[in-house]
Amino acid sequence: MPVATPDQYAEMLDKAKSTGFAFPAINASSSSTINGILQGLSDAGSDGIIQVTTGGADYFAGQSVKARASGALAFAAFVTEVAKNYPVTVALHTDHCPKNALDDFLLPLIAASEDEVKAGRNPIFQSHMWDGSAVPLAENLEIAQQILPRMKAISSILEVEIGVVGGEEDGVTEEIGEHLYTTLDDAIATVEALGFGEQGRYMAALTFGNVHGVYKPGGVKLRPALLKEIQDGLAAKYGKDALPLDLVFHGGSGSTDGEIAEAVANGVVKMNIDTDTQYAYSRSIADTVLKNYDGFLKIDGEVGNKKVYDPRAWGKTAESALALRVVESTKQLGSAGHKI
Repeated sequence: MPVATPDQYAEMLDKAKSTGFAFPAINASSSSTINGILQGLSDAGSDGIIQVTTGGADYFAGQSVKARASGALAFAAFVTEVAKNYPVTVALHTDHCPKNALDDFLLPLIAASEDEVKAGRNPIFQSHMWDGSAVPLAENLEIAQQILPRMKAISSILEVEIGVVGGEEDGVTEEIGEHLYTTLDDAIATVEALGFGEQGRYMAALTFGNVHGVYKPGGVKLRPALLKEIQDGLAAKYGKDALPLDLVFHGGSGSTDGEIAEAVANGVVKMNIDTDTQYAYSRSIADTVLKNYDGFLKIDGEVGNKKVYDPRAWGKTAESALALRVVESTKQLGSAGHKI
């Protein structure tokens, strides 16, 4: 099916919120990983979100050049074309954009969508993330206030991060500590600045101990109950119905099924998936190499086995391994079987 229209994306998120599930938002870094994601979503019968980081966009553009906005547009063009061949609907999203990447990543992409909308077409991306977690909250929200009207004008959704996700994501590193927990006061400041959708729709990545990357069970103290405390506090203060915010779960690798389910029950509609799918893809390649070492390499004057080292051979296997991990995510999040 074609990439989601703005109305379809809104319908996807509304359905997730009202039904009590979340969509996996899976990071892609190549055409091969995109194909694996689409395969997995299709196998699960789940709509979903495919996203790209600044580093992923750099890689799409070519490692020898610096053209991340161009790389992100290439990513979007590829997904937009090949998604037509699959029986699910996907939305396109740009992941973490820190302040120093606004001018060469997020803002040029918004401008490109503005041109598309002026021409009577849909925006290129259905949502974008502004990651202001590394700057003071007041500055974070001030920049979000500048971006949100432009997003509303092109019927796209803004994602903001309120709090700090620990670990490392594309070169942005944060220590693990008490600052990883968003407070109700932080959330109140957010809705005072951005409203509840009347200024433009947005999603909020509230932090409850989240850490990017890989960690062993028990190494991070997730408190998904904090999300409900914040949602309840906002509902009581502003007279809103339960779960007034659309929430995003970052840094979820290693989370238990129970932690994921509790976060979803507390308003999470989108969960980022990156480390786990990276590993599934690369682990498959390692397995192919180690089991077919003498075919992968030309050892002792031999010629190797072209059927083994042909990138299409190990690439298909890696895509299928990634697809299996995507299916697992849809089951954890409850999106399996949900299509608009």
